[in-house]
Amino acid sequence: MCGGIDVGVLIPQICGRMASPSSPIDALCFRNRFVETLPGDPVSQNRTRNVLGACYSRVDPTPVAAPELLAVVPEVAELLDLSPATTPQLTDVLSGNQVLPGMQPYAACYGGHQFGSWAGQLGDGRAITLTEIENAQGQSFELQLKGAGRTPYSRRGDGRAVLRSSLRELVCSEAMHHLGVPTTRALSLALAGESVVRDMLYDGHPAEEPAAIVARVAPSFLRFGNFEIHAARKDYDTLTRLVQFSATRYFPQFVREGEGKVDITGLFQEVCERTARLMVEWTRVGFVHGVMNTDNMSLLGLTIDYGPYGWMDVFDPHWTPNTTDAGGRRYRFGQQPAVAQWNLAQLAGALATLVSDVAPLEKSLVAYADHYAALEQRMWLQKLGLRPGLGEDAVLLRDLFAALVAIETDMTLFFRCLADAQAADYATLSSDERLQRMAESIYDVEAAPAEQVQVLSRWLDAYAERLRADDSEGGVDNANADANERRERMHAVNPLYVPRNYLVQQVIDKTEAGDRQALQELLAVLRQPYRQQPGREAYTGKRPEWARHKPGCSMLSCSS
Repeated sequence: MCGGIDVGVLIPQICGRMASPSSPIDALCFRNRFVETLPGDPVSQNRTRNVLGACYSRVDPTPVAAPELLAVVPEVAELLDLSPATTPQLTDVLSGNQVLPGMQPYAACYGGHQFGSWAGQLGDGRAITLTEIENAQGQSFELQLKGAGRTPYSRRGDGRAVLRSSLRELVCSEAMHHLGVPTTRALSLALAGESVVRDMLYDGHPAEEPAAIVARVAPSFLRFGNFEIHAARKDYDTLTRLVQFSATRYFPQFVREGEGKVDITGLFQEVCERTARLMVEWTRVGFVHGVMNTDNMSLLGLTIDYGPYGWMDVFDPHWTPNTTDAGGRRYRFGQQPAVAQWNLAQLAGALATLVSDVAPLEKSLVAYADHYAALEQRMWLQKLGLRPGLGEDAVLLRDLFAALVAIETDMTLFFRCLADAQAADYATLSSDERLQRMAESIYDVEAAPAEQVQVLSRWLDAYAERLRADDSEGGVDNANADANERRERMHAVNPLYVPRNYLVQQVIDKTEAGDRQALQELLAVLRQPYRQQPGREAYTGKRPEWARHKPGCSMLSCSS
């Protein structure tokens, strides 16, 4: 078929807005295109099984004992044309205790490669998509509950999630949005009013933990694994229909007008480019996903499925936040772009079953690496406030990474300190003075061996030389004005406030103890990650020593 498939006729949809709404949530416009367009599971029983020839299984959330809505994110509520005011009905819907007329809840069927090995059928084992909401601007978002109970894909699990992982997902997805990183969003967090048993560190010490439900929002939760499962089963009819649906809904530029065909190779190239941009953004802010299995890779290039993620407190390309990954470190910080390319290759393998010529798919995979490399170098130079092409950029960046590894340095604070150090006389400072301006970002500069300190000091000297070249090339007449402008440019791409692991763990501990304000305060801080917020200095500090090995503050497991 030369890279194209028939899109066919997609079933027209009617908005499910209720004629006489009794509350604001009733007035929402519900659509269910995924369910009404794609083949579903013919078996109605909610029991664990292999689901064949289907993209989803219809299943309702399992009600909880005593739901309590801990948070509703106002910006996401506004996106859905929903009032953030808490009502009993809103609590019931967002905890899974009520399904409104017009909603058609389902769990998606997908597979995936986990830690490099094919895992077969996975699916939404604890996530249930309630519906698709279309706002007044015509934008559509899927509303999904994570932790809403068992589905046919739960395997041996109970379909529930715990408070710690649910709170972490809400905080991080919203933080990432305000950082400018493509991501799913979080609408709300609810306590279930009941407990589940989890072994947090997989070390043989299970304990009861409070169960919770997070409501997630995204244009689509489609992932690479949605396509892999049908290709692996040689179910090309279902795969074809899924590609048709995905292209028509999310990539209409690759539906050939008048021909009714999908340009699969063009679509795949777009996915590669979006994924490259996502990896650059993760790198820019120091985010480590922790479990980059293909079932956790978004077709739309969004950050999806916040599990054992972590923030780079100490710059270390080999660090992973996932205890399960501690041995092989497959998903370490410096490996994420390469893993993304490997995952894209698995998606290409699935799509290759529908095309007659795989060469264009292979070309896009090769181009991904070049595209990422160019974007990455530009990103690092932006973080440094430098114009590209005015020096040995590759050498300067290589030596920067070596310097940050040589001495224990906080990645977030390093770039903020570097920006704040900008002044008309920066290039004329002594080496010791430059180093002193960076002291806040170094964990213990006094205890660091002299040779390690010198590595950083030499790089700061080289950076000063590069600043002189930039200013000279730019024909700067007012050096002070240029330094201030550079500082503002650097602040725009280097955040000050990020959801550091220990900060989030402190909020989890307070919330479990009954504090209902700590979460709201953290969310408020993270809404303005690039702007100095007087009085909130406690949210910018380096990881304290007590948090170095504390569970939740350093490494985490997939347990939730």
